[in-house]
Amino acid sequence: MIAIRAATPDDAGSIAAIYAPHVLMGTVSFETQPPEARTMRTRMAASEGLYPWLVATQGEAAGGVLGYAYATRFSERDAYRWAVETTIYVADAAQRQGAGRLLYEALVDTLRAQGFAQAIGRIALPSEPSIALHEAVGFRRAGVFREIGWKNGRWIDVGLWQCELAEPDNPPAEPRRFADVGVVRT
Repeated sequence: MIAIRAATPDDAGSIAAIYAPHVLMGTVSFETQPPEARTMRTRMAASEGLYPWLVATQGEAAGGVLGYAYATRFSERDAYRWAVETTIYVADAAQRQGAGRLLYEALVDTLRAQGFAQAIGRIALPSEPSIALHEAVGFRRAGVFREIGWKNGRWIDVGLWQCELAEPDNPPAEPRRFADVGVVRT
């Protein structure tokens, strides 16, 4: 059974291992060198308890991380603080087992409970599986940056997918910290 929980610093090695093949062999990440576990721990800590980092695991016995998803600040400008950028990666061995969808649904539900208004996903194109996953959890195509990244000897387009998490209040309440809300599954 797949379980979803908050990521801990101890998960950083597994997260780095899941991410590395995407960096080295694919075009879904625009990093060119895979970050080490220490770097992942630093990125997790940078969320300062506000932005969620989640992992999917295969029960207690296996203990292995199947995938991870997280949210970060969409932009440094203060007026954007109700918007987040989301990211998800699933281990190759765990593809098509449902972990990605469960993980992304939990991330979206958690962001809603926190009071964020919009979530943005960036997708290196083409990527039908990623598009299908985003759309399955409520994201809709919002635009495309043409030939914005150079990797593996070619220019890559990046699509933007947007998910309305809540009807914005006027004025909006400040988003609640993930540390106070925890993982939400509706």
